[in-house]
Amino acid sequence: MRALPYGIDPLRLLAFLLLILPFLALLGFGMVWLWQNSFLLFWAFAMLISSGIGYGLQQLLIKRERKLLAEAATEPNPDWPLNADAAWAQVQALAEGCKPEDWPLEEGSWILTLGRQAMETVARCYYPDVEKPLFELTIPHTLLVIERASRDLRHDVAENIPFSHRLTLGDLFRIQRWKDKAEQVFGLYRAGRAIVNPVDALLGEAWRQLRERSFMQARDELHRWFLRTYIRKVGYYAIDLYSGRLVLTDDEPATMRTARTSAEMRSMEVQDLSTRIEEEPLRILVLGRSNAGKSSLINALFGTLKSAVDILPGSTGMLKPFVLSREGLTQALIFDSPGCDSAHFGSRQIGDAAKDADLILWVSPANRPDRQSERECLDAVRDFKSRQVGRRPPPLLVVASHIDRLRPASEWNPPYDLTQSQSTKAVSIRAAVQAIAADLAVPVEHVIPVSLVEGDGYNVSDVLWAAILNQQEDAFRSRLLRCMDEQKKAENWTLLRRQMLNAGRFLKDLPDRFDKH
Repeated sequence: MRALPYGIDPLRLLAFLLLILPFLALLGFGMVWLWQNSFLLFWAFAMLISSGIGYGLQQLLIKRERKLLAEAATEPNPDWPLNADAAWAQVQALAEGCKPEDWPLEEGSWILTLGRQAMETVARCYYPDVEKPLFELTIPHTLLVIERASRDLRHDVAENIPFSHRLTLGDLFRIQRWKDKAEQVFGLYRAGRAIVNPVDALLGEAWRQLRERSFMQARDELHRWFLRTYIRKVGYYAIDLYSGRLVLTDDEPATMRTARTSAEMRSMEVQDLSTRIEEEPLRILVLGRSNAGKSSLINALFGTLKSAVDILPGSTGMLKPFVLSREGLTQALIFDSPGCDSAHFGSRQIGDAAKDADLILWVSPANRPDRQSERECLDAVRDFKSRQVGRRPPPLLVVASHIDRLRPASEWNPPYDLTQSQSTKAVSIRAAVQAIAADLAVPVEHVIPVSLVEGDGYNVSDVLWAAILNQQEDAFRSRLLRCMDEQKKAENWTLLRRQMLNAGRFLKDLPDRFDKH
């Protein structure tokens, strides 16, 4: 028996027609019965209403699925350094511009092509002057990005796409291969139905269009979500890699004690043998001009005398650390410093001091209006931190000291309400806070007025301490990136040492291998 066009087996076609012939006859006779009993219009009206309601419910389901998929979208990591923001924006633009019709899932080429585009997009942000920035990646790091992205994508697909755990790659190829043939056979059926029963065919076509439109819309939504999620996952881990968060080991980013902190702690243990810090503490740096009240502030934070009132230049490496541990605060090292206007504490020393700071407390005397030197020193710190592209700038709080010396100097009767009080002292404090915020270019809410008079401190244990705790989360991010830099350096040396040892063993055993052969 000769085969029909398109390779259709005549016997299979005959078996298919015999199977559907009773149902076609039932539809035809049913339509005749409806017409003879004058129920055809009622049936058509009920079908249209049911179709409309079904289409509306289908659209509601699509919106619900779209919302669920949007909630599962990959978000940027808040612990990334600031230079990652531009890279993530480029990844988002690439994902949003991805169209399902350009990347059919049954063709395997999309995996490598889209993955390469996402990684090149990120690499271009970090190496804008390199002709082929993707070549700056090492092979292990490239494989690690693919591994992490695939792991996350597998989880998202299994959780959000129905029957994904049952549908195989072979099923996709078979569906695509039989799709065209099935559409041609179905076209013959539609033509035959139009001849046998035109009214039923017309209503059936309307319902099919509604059904297919809803189905295609839902399918395209899943397809688009899958492609965008894949791009975002690859871009996410590529940014993780370039920002220093992705290490070759399976360990999570650690906050173990750094070498610098360990050295400082060894010197401190001579003073206090009970001090033990296993985790890397927050590093709080106290800066400001001479006689601004830096040491008095540290004393007030501790509640006991921990720092001499004046620090002599050159003592204990210019910076003097103290362990600060209070309720609500992760253990911290707080560093006293010489005045930023000191001849022995120039911009280089200030930059070195601020390099590893996780939180900066800048002490500015409220009774000193000449703040030009303070602004220059603070701008130098900002400039230095801005050049550390792999870090996040530490949060900055300005402590306005000596508010008790503001006019009228003889009046000091705290507490003061700076929002509504019209007393002369409160007005002077409020004006000083606003002037300091403007002169040092900081938000006015980050300026905390305090009095550091021994035995009569004001606003330190409550307002200033609350502000420090409020900045703790951002300080954690700064600490994490600092620790990851240390971890990455240690990993590089560990891997190099292991590679050299393994290469040495291989060369040592090489003659024996040749003898065996």
